[in-house]
Amino acid sequence: QVQLVESGGGLVKPGGSLRLSCASTLDSTRVYSMSWYRQAPGREREMVAVILRNGETGYAGAVRGRFTISRDDALTTVDLQMNDLSLDDTGVYYCNVRLGNIGYWGQGTQVTVST
Repeated sequence: QVQLVESGGGLVKPGGSLRLSCASTLDSTRVYSMSWYRQAPGREREMVAVILRNGETGYAGAVRGRFTISRDDALTTVDLQMNDLSLDDTGVYYCNVRLGNIGYWGQGTQVTVST
């Protein structure tokens, strides 16, 4: 069954904002981390932001200061607030939730930054 469902992607102009959300039906008691990755055309998938069970966060250098990852206390939703978007932020954004050493992926949501 579908365990991670992303939403919130779309088309935005440079400098604009989008908020992505990922709803999880995985066992929240086993969540180690919740992350967002992205994959641009012709490029490998890369980690964008991560939030650990204890709330600690980490960001890729290219998005630090512009993107903010957050989650609910129940560990069932992880959001990514993206501000000051640039053309280089275009790609498919994937939610990832790790239960121990096993990572689960969502189906991805398209983010297109274009004039």
